[in-house]
Amino acid sequence: MAKQIFKKIINNKEITVEHGQLAKQASGSILIRLGKTVILATATTNPTPTELDFFPLTVVFQEKLYSVGKIPGGFLKREGKPSEYGILSARVIDRALRPLFSENFRNEVQIVINVLAVDNDHDVRIASLFGASLALGISKIPFNGPVASALVTIDEKNQIIVMPTLEQLNNGRMELIVAGTENEINMVEAGCQQSSEEEVLQAIMVGHQFIKELNAFQSEIISAVGESKMVVELFTIREEISNFVQQHYADQLIKAAQIREKIERYQTISEIEKQAIVKFPWSEEKDEKLKRRMLLELSTCLKNVVRDEIRHQITVQKLRLDNRQLDEIRPLDSEIDLLPIVHGSALFTRGETQVLSIVTLGALGENQIIDGITDEEGKRFMHHYNFPPFSVGETGRMGAPSRREIGHGALGEKALLQILPSEKEFPYTIRIVSEVLESNGSTSQAAICASTLALMAAGVPIKTPVVGIAMGLVKNDENYTILTDIQGMEDHLGDMDFKVAGTKDGICALQMDIKISGITQEILWEALLAAKKARTTLLANILATIPAPRIELAPTAPKMKTFMIPVEKIRDVIGTGGKTITSIIEKSNNVKIDIEDDGQVTIYHKDYEAINRAYQLIKDIVFPVEINQELIGTVVKIEKFGAFVNLKENLDGLIHISKLADHRVEKTEDIVNVNDQVKVKVIELDSKGKIKLKLLEVIKSK
Repeated sequence: MAKQIFKKIINNKEITVEHGQLAKQASGSILIRLGKTVILATATTNPTPTELDFFPLTVVFQEKLYSVGKIPGGFLKREGKPSEYGILSARVIDRALRPLFSENFRNEVQIVINVLAVDNDHDVRIASLFGASLALGISKIPFNGPVASALVTIDEKNQIIVMPTLEQLNNGRMELIVAGTENEINMVEAGCQQSSEEEVLQAIMVGHQFIKELNAFQSEIISAVGESKMVVELFTIREEISNFVQQHYADQLIKAAQIREKIERYQTISEIEKQAIVKFPWSEEKDEKLKRRMLLELSTCLKNVVRDEIRHQITVQKLRLDNRQLDEIRPLDSEIDLLPIVHGSALFTRGETQVLSIVTLGALGENQIIDGITDEEGKRFMHHYNFPPFSVGETGRMGAPSRREIGHGALGEKALLQILPSEKEFPYTIRIVSEVLESNGSTSQAAICASTLALMAAGVPIKTPVVGIAMGLVKNDENYTILTDIQGMEDHLGDMDFKVAGTKDGICALQMDIKISGITQEILWEALLAAKKARTTLLANILATIPAPRIELAPTAPKMKTFMIPVEKIRDVIGTGGKTITSIIEKSNNVKIDIEDDGQVTIYHKDYEAINRAYQLIKDIVFPVEINQELIGTVVKIEKFGAFVNLKENLDGLIHISKLADHRVEKTEDIVNVNDQVKVKVIELDSKGKIKLKLLEVIKSK
């Protein structure tokens, strides 16, 4: 197959697509060049359907540090498990692709994104989704694309910029990724500096115009090189199984679906399903594979009855599982200071969802070091989210965090980051761990609420509280219903999970996942307004618990003192081989000391006495004298402009000729000479650490 190249300039960005040269044994293979960012996207499928009850799509985002000219850190010097950025990038791609496969498609599909070169002015995630969609589009794999994404920010002049450079993105008030098809939006991920609902919606829709052009370009390429789609066996339910369920169990399941208490509802439905499996006339069927298939069909049919009933209640009867109004939030309860020793703790409960968040403060030197393909080298704020199986009353694997846990933690981190004080204002590394204790819907947003409470209890001077709420959608053709504060089954059986976190002034983070092909601008706007209303209720609960961040840190939290020293004095404080600073730390009860390149020094310890001891030791090195301090020294050098006086070992000061007397002095030697003993007063310490003196008297001439 000859190599084919397609080029297009969209929004002043040249996109080059190469096909037919690389990875030709994959079902679909595409090389994408966006600026100097290069990715290879491949799509492969298994021709035989699985026996799973879901579509097994896997997205692998392969970060290679050679793509940015780095050698991996650590002992092995090769890439290992995916970084957090890699996991989150894979999730973005997965969430945009998954809704565009048939609900009953069961063949395994694997998308592999090989990141070959990264130009941070051309976002690799945008190139990767474009490549993944196109690899699927030209392949034999059934796929209802194309789909593409756009990166959007808003600059200081309130201009919306699509596909910003890294500098524009870093200086912007928003980092929003939106994905969609020709006519609809199907994925949103954003961090915003308290943007209004109008701004967010406008940014999404402007981004969608760029997406339409990308999708049109994909369609041109698919028409030129695309394969015919393979015929696949879609998952179906046999008529005899459907009839069996309708005749014997449908009525029971419909009644069970109307039970308002979660545990009772789940238990009742589970018992009915067990009865149906036992009572189904399996006959003498000996084919184990066929039995497994029939069991899957029966289980799916039973679940479909429950799903259809609950969706009917919501869209037609406007009834929710727990009798709430469509825009009603479940009962709220907040509490702080549950735990001793820790630096800050809070418990947030919303209905049957409960999260405990714990804040830990550390020195800036304890920040997270990042070894990845982005320009980010470290971060001082981390939000970690844990979802143990006991939170839903189940047993399960516990170990390294799952992709879902990493994703939910990162979403909370985006929201909370917007309201944290700057490093200069609050020079601490901040870690929050959110432990999910109970789950029945939107634990990620409950984690944001609990974390806000914990930050305030810890005495972190946040700008304003931030809270989160999850919006849902149930849509049948043109008839749709939007739900506020969705619980687990509404999420599982509904069509959208739209998480919105914000303050009283605007939105801080967004994440939208859907199960249908996409949603319209009208639905987006309605969901944003309903979320804004919900935030008011949540914020009232937060502020009733703790009205403002505490003025003082917890007794166990590290206290700190920050001050500046001249840059040229940093070497003196550190000393040869670090001997001086090590000595200071040992003499001050093992304080922690961070020294920045600009001369900012921060000392940390839980005891102010230790901090002050270290401060004095550093001050003695850098500023061994104080303004207005009177000292006795010896003149060591005479110049036309004044005299240098040795005050103590390795410490000299200058008496300018104008400060030798109250009258005009023609020559320095008219007042003092080398080796004269003099009494002086410190009148100035300049930014470079130089000491300026005034002569008080000559005590002893040479």
